[in-house]
Amino acid sequence: MMEPLEVYNTSNKLIQSIFSSRLKIQILLTVAEGPKQLSDLRDVTGSTSQAIIPKIRSLERLSLIEQRDRGYVITPIGRILTTKIGDFVMTTGELMQHREFWATHDIDGIPQPFLNQIGDLIGSELKFDTTDTMFHVYSHFLSILQQAEYIHGISSVMSPALADVLAQRVIEGIPVELVVNQKIVDGLMQEPFLSKIQQLRPYKDFKIWIVEEPLNLGITVTDKHLSLGLNKTVNNVYDSSADMFSSDPKARDWAERLFQYYRNRAVLLEL
Repeated sequence: MMEPLEVYNTSNKLIQSIFSSRLKIQILLTVAEGPKQLSDLRDVTGSTSQAIIPKIRSLERLSLIEQRDRGYVITPIGRILTTKIGDFVMTTGELMQHREFWATHDIDGIPQPFLNQIGDLIGSELKFDTTDTMFHVYSHFLSILQQAEYIHGISSVMSPALADVLAQRVIEGIPVELVVNQKIVDGLMQEPFLSKIQQLRPYKDFKIWIVEEPLNLGITVTDKHLSLGLNKTVNNVYDSSADMFSSDPKARDWAERLFQYYRNRAVLLEL
């Protein structure tokens, strides 16, 4: 079986002929959106026709785009390649945009299929606690919970204050589902949490799911927002001073899929 490095070593000139050209990448990504005229490509790239046309001819020779009456269109194999290019661009953009966060936090709690789709989070922003705003992250997180019409969470930590907020939302009629591990459940079965759990037993829209594996992340996804927190790599302790937030639908969809992934592996706690 051929490995990527072996393929690259034999095809690097062809690969570089595409990836080392800003204009070729811009043309491919633009034409993949739909038929484009030469004037459209000039507007997108900010380049002249004299600069663009040789790149178009090169992409045509590679059977990646072709000219029709409607203008330049992507070919079937061009669409395959452009999909991979788009994913690479989004992944690189997200990892570099939030480089310090990803480099200093443990990502082992995020399954590989979701790491492969990490570019979906590019519309997110990071919030940090500072000496001037010591509870900035927590305050923003509480505002997300207060605005939610439903709450889906994966939690590796729990605090009495957070439990109070979630309990109040359940009482207000907001559906709340949490995925936790056995360590958290053991804590919830003791005070000050146990009395809160008992208080919520009549509410059918409140569910706690238990997974066997460790949970090295905290995810909350609502109808409006996403919150993502991770353990620090230096001590493997959950970092409550830094969170990734987003209201971008693509980021929320990513988080919801992650929640469903863990919930499908869990068993329902009988309250």
